[in-house]
Amino acid sequence: MTTVTPVRETPVLVRAPGPAELHPARTHRRRRALELVLATAVPVLLVLLWQLAATQGWIDDRVYPAPSTILSDGWDRATAGDLWPDVWATTRRVLAGYAVGTAAGYALGLLMGSLPLVKAALEPLLDALYVVPKLALLPIFLNMFGLGEGPQVALVAVTVFFFVWISTMSAVIAVPSGHRDAGRVFGASPWQMFRHVLLPASLPAVLVGARIAAGVAVLVIVASEQIAATDGLGHLIFDSRALFQNDVMFVGIVCVAVLGVVFSELIRLAGRLLTPWAPRDRGRGQS
Repeated sequence: MTTVTPVRETPVLVRAPGPAELHPARTHRRRRALELVLATAVPVLLVLLWQLAATQGWIDDRVYPAPSTILSDGWDRATAGDLWPDVWATTRRVLAGYAVGTAAGYALGLLMGSLPLVKAALEPLLDALYVVPKLALLPIFLNMFGLGEGPQVALVAVTVFFFVWISTMSAVIAVPSGHRDAGRVFGASPWQMFRHVLLPASLPAVLVGARIAAGVAVLVIVASEQIAATDGLGHLIFDSRALFQNDVMFVGIVCVAVLGVVFSELIRLAGRLLTPWAPRDRGRGQS
């Protein structure tokens, strides 16, 4: 007698599409709205907690003034015209130093990334200079340029130079060899190779380094102004701390934070406009 073994059916897994697949635009808008709420709610809650701690006496408001006091003092100084000269002095130095440092860093990074012999000749020296604390160079710049704008601008330029140089050189080296080979096959000239191959492939990474350098430039100029300047937000912070004007000191700190955020966001916006083909910043969500 022959026994027939029944054939078992293989189970089929069916995955139903989720909201992200069915309504991608709506899901993206909801996610962006949630990110905006979280980005706004966290600092607002921290400020409210700070205000509550100051008004309830949990912290010494003579040392840590309430946010309302800082806002009031900042408004008074702004309307009286006492705040804007310091803001403009710091902004002017940052912009000048950033422009010089970015141009020099990009040019040398592109050269070293494209020519291995130049990289071999200069990289050890630049690596050694990179690890030197940049504020340690301020006395040298004071001897070179004297008091005034020169030392601050030079310090920002040198700081920005290293960040842009490293990011540019690494980005150019990381361009896939297939891209270069395709350019050579089509008979691209050196300028065409740069314009159509190296520049589009490396620019997103270069702009990331430029955005990091923007934040560092603000930090460096504030430290420099505390040591060797008679105006600027760094001088305002240091001078008000020496005079025990802690409310004015916090006004300067808030202005520095706002300046750093605005400058960094402008570089981010410029990057999006210059590199529409690059993926969006992962920290800001995906389209």
